[in-house]
Amino acid sequence: MPEKIYVLGHKSPDLDSVAAAISYAHYKNKTEETDVYLPRVAGGLNRETEYILGKFGFDAPEIMESAKGENVILVDHNELSQAADGMDEAKIAEVLDHHKIDFKYAEPMRFETYPWGSTCTIVANKMFMSGLEISKNIAALQLAAILVDTVITKSPTTTDMDRDIIEKLSELSGISDWKRFGLEIFKIRSSAKELGAEEIIKYDFKDFNFKTGKFGVGQVETVDLNDFSGREDELLAKLKEIREAGGYHSVILFITDIMKEGSLFLVATSDREKVEAALGGKLQDDRVYLNGVISRKKQVAPKFMEVFDR
Repeated sequence: MPEKIYVLGHKSPDLDSVAAAISYAHYKNKTEETDVYLPRVAGGLNRETEYILGKFGFDAPEIMESAKGENVILVDHNELSQAADGMDEAKIAEVLDHHKIDFKYAEPMRFETYPWGSTCTIVANKMFMSGLEISKNIAALQLAAILVDTVITKSPTTTDMDRDIIEKLSELSGISDWKRFGLEIFKIRSSAKELGAEEIIKYDFKDFNFKTGKFGVGQVETVDLNDFSGREDELLAKLKEIREAGGYHSVILFITDIMKEGSLFLVATSDREKVEAALGGKLQDDRVYLNGVISRKKQVAPKFMEVFDR
């Protein structure tokens, strides 16, 4: 019996990582005429992912507690600091991603990365190029993921390829008003305001290992920044707890208002001056609002890499 190959995204899985795992496993099984590829996740699902899976009839993938000794394909990440536990002892067969490359592995493999706004854009494009029939529910799942990752095409990570794939998937899924559909999803994301402080911070959280130390950057998006008004001190206190307990240089949460296209940054750090240099703004009471900054991948992580990874 052929060995199973597990397709999975990063820790603190977001919709793109889960949808990419499901749809890429489907693509691999169909194009290779097999059933050995299985989607998995590296942690519990957030609210909009649960909502979208339920809305379009998908079962939640099983959680992979440890990748040790398993055959895996990584989607939506390539930094092992963001990968499932045990990944350093896994057999990585392939990587499919749209982030910066920070990857070392002892054996040759298939490694594909594209500067597009979503991993699901890559998977959908593969499906279109291969002539594979895309079902209505797979199209809707991928469309939802692309809309979240591109912030309904408002993010600077959005490319012409993303826009083209959105139009195609919109037609296939029967979701003609994809902008309205995107807002529907972001209203679910906004419900994160009802969570506890640590849950909000970890809702969409990624670790970055720079030469200066370990950084944690969380992001939560809302259609109205006032939804989080009055909770800044509570969130900052929890950021400081996480920084001290986890041995972080800095832990940052930015709350993005997708309508006004700006973000409120809350910062717990051991080097205020350099964090201000990376953000391009002065902190007041460990917080700053930055107009026009909405992308962790393109507008935040690269700046921190410039300052802290020298």
